[in-house]
Amino acid sequence: MAESVRRLLGKPGAVDIRPYTKLLEPIEAREEDLRALDDAELTAKAAELGDAELPYERADLIELCAVGREAARRALGERPFDVQLLGVMALLDGHVAEMATGEGKTLTGALAAAGFALRGKRVHVLSVNDYLARRDAEWMRPLYDLLGVAPSWVTEESAPEERRIAYTADVTYASVSEVGFDVLRDRMVTDAGDRVLPDPEVAIVDEADSVLVDEARVPLVLAGAAEAAAADLEMAELVRTLKPRRHYEIDEEGRNVQLTEDGIDEVEKRLGGIDLYDEDDVSVLPRVNLALHAHVLLKRDVHYVVRDGGVRLINESRGRIALLQRWPDGLQAAVEAKEKVDVSETGEVLDSITVQALVVRYPTLGGMTGTAMAVAEQLREFYGLEVAQVPSNKPCVREDEADRLYATLEEKEDAVVAEVAEVHASGRPLLIGTQDVAESERLAKRLEGEGLTCSVLNAKNDADEAAIIAEAGKYGAITVSTQMAGRGTDIRLGGSDMADRDRVVEAGGLYVLGYGRYPSSRLDDQLRGRAGRQGDPGKSVFFVSLDDDLVTANVADTSGYTADAEGRVADPTWLGTVDHAQRVSEGQLLEVHRNTWRYNKLIDVQRGVVLEHREAVLTQGLGDRQLALDCARHHADLVDDVEAGGGDGEAEVARAARLITLYHLDRGWTDHNAFLAELREGIHLRFLGRRDPLDEFNRDAVPAFKGFLDGARARAAETFADTEAADGAIDVSAAGVKRPSMTWTYMVHDHPFSSDLETVVGRLKGRGGGT
Repeated sequence: MAESVRRLLGKPGAVDIRPYTKLLEPIEAREEDLRALDDAELTAKAAELGDAELPYERADLIELCAVGREAARRALGERPFDVQLLGVMALLDGHVAEMATGEGKTLTGALAAAGFALRGKRVHVLSVNDYLARRDAEWMRPLYDLLGVAPSWVTEESAPEERRIAYTADVTYASVSEVGFDVLRDRMVTDAGDRVLPDPEVAIVDEADSVLVDEARVPLVLAGAAEAAAADLEMAELVRTLKPRRHYEIDEEGRNVQLTEDGIDEVEKRLGGIDLYDEDDVSVLPRVNLALHAHVLLKRDVHYVVRDGGVRLINESRGRIALLQRWPDGLQAAVEAKEKVDVSETGEVLDSITVQALVVRYPTLGGMTGTAMAVAEQLREFYGLEVAQVPSNKPCVREDEADRLYATLEEKEDAVVAEVAEVHASGRPLLIGTQDVAESERLAKRLEGEGLTCSVLNAKNDADEAAIIAEAGKYGAITVSTQMAGRGTDIRLGGSDMADRDRVVEAGGLYVLGYGRYPSSRLDDQLRGRAGRQGDPGKSVFFVSLDDDLVTANVADTSGYTADAEGRVADPTWLGTVDHAQRVSEGQLLEVHRNTWRYNKLIDVQRGVVLEHREAVLTQGLGDRQLALDCARHHADLVDDVEAGGGDGEAEVARAARLITLYHLDRGWTDHNAFLAELREGIHLRFLGRRDPLDEFNRDAVPAFKGFLDGARARAAETFADTEAADGAIDVSAAGVKRPSMTWTYMVHDHPFSSDLETVVGRLKGRGGGT
């Protein structure tokens, strides 16, 4: 009834899978005939599916699923379940298929990718990391080979030519970040033949909620060599000696820190009696603030780890090392100074693209995840995607116990340790989900002290995460994991070889224990979903305290509760308070997503204008024609000079015109990007004047872009006029046309109009508000 009402009202999650279900019987009816074919005949059957157009008609869809099922049985030894075929059909219709953990999303995605490829569409299967991209491509290769489809994969280590070849395959597996970085690099080429990516056609996104929601606002950045930032060791040492509450104060949200009057006096004295607010030297105060932010707000083993002599950020949504992720250069250098490690290379941002902007480039988009319904509204709002809930192959018999709430963190931890000891005594495997690295290591140390040996899966050893998580279902195993590290790897009862399966089943299956609720209920559900795979027995429970960050950050008052001798709070009203705190957190995350989308919408329009013009210069000779008109006399003289030196007349001048025009387009866009970044960083202050920051941003950004192309054209003409030919060639570098000596890519967290603005709002509210 609830599903019917959702469909009637057009609510998210209203995809009706009953038409797909009706095809399951005729699909199965084809099985006996297809089994009688040899491999070559089966491949020929798959090839016949390429004769029509997408989307698949009923008869073709039946044949595709039947052929795919038989091919999987032969090539992989796995006969797809009916529910997997439902997922295939949902993906082919451009939906997000919600499939529970352990239901076989990898095979489902491969069959759908093959279905698109057989119809002549180039498919990118986008995953959350390189490991899964390569693993899944190699795992599914026998299936693709039997269906006559060519698979490939791209990872961070892939060379440019390897990437170019990989992207020519029918189906290419890659992490979403690697595809994004290739898009950025392709946008900067000066020869069309240097591009590695073909035009986007179809994307199937694995872990779709993580990619499309959690990481949608993450900008992928292409940087070019510039002056290196210096580690401000002086400021790092200075702020290390400052005292909290005396020299600096942290706002209620824990997102900003500022010097007190005593702090200002102390810093000015320590720096030789200077004036921090001297208008003749405005560089000192930002240095102090950066160092203070790095020292106070960014916690080692929570926000980052120090590994291999460098600072490595921790991905907030996955609890694993984000190898290519960093803070803006000044803050990154401040943290590196704090930790006394070498400063990483820095440079100016040449271009960037958010994950959301990357995936919407694909005309056909679909995805798979175990927790899509919780973000169905966002998937519809930002991507026009609907969710198809695919039932599990076997009923879920996992026991989900109500949260256990405690007054303090210490009492919660005591209860967790006692629970782990009791459960472990029965041999039942435990998976404990924690919020961050520091928490996982502290809890693991406490468990070890109680004689409870455990494996720790966190951002410090993410290279081994698949092997660790695969053994989390062994008899007697205790695994402590940050966030959902290890997603994409099944936890099988009895371990990867299932040797102790019977004993583990008898003990009750995998016990999942959440060490606190996450900022999103979806993350809670992902952790719970690690137990109860394919009808296995299992249990989940979350231990929560009123001191947890989720509660203290989102609930104004946590006084007035009643606790028993162990500190447990049984009043259901307080359990409801935890739910409320999580809903507030989810609302904030959604608003951040919306703000990022609104902010980037204008930038994407402006970027599109530049890219369209750049493409015409790169492929249609637009730059040569413009400069021939703007500098007619010099153009003719250059042609004569090149020919006199034995060069090809027209070709060399056209090459120089192309390089010069592209240089000024790219240089102009880099400068405009820097302007927009500076504008955004200061725009929140206009909130004090009761003006909307987004409106203010657009009001300044639009006129700043006006005349962009004309300006680039004028500068190109000036540079072209300074070029000279010698020995039949034109040296454009002599006229100032220089590309970056090197480029690199990274990711940054983006939170437009948030922390500083929220701080301002918080201060206003703290003063009592007003009319």
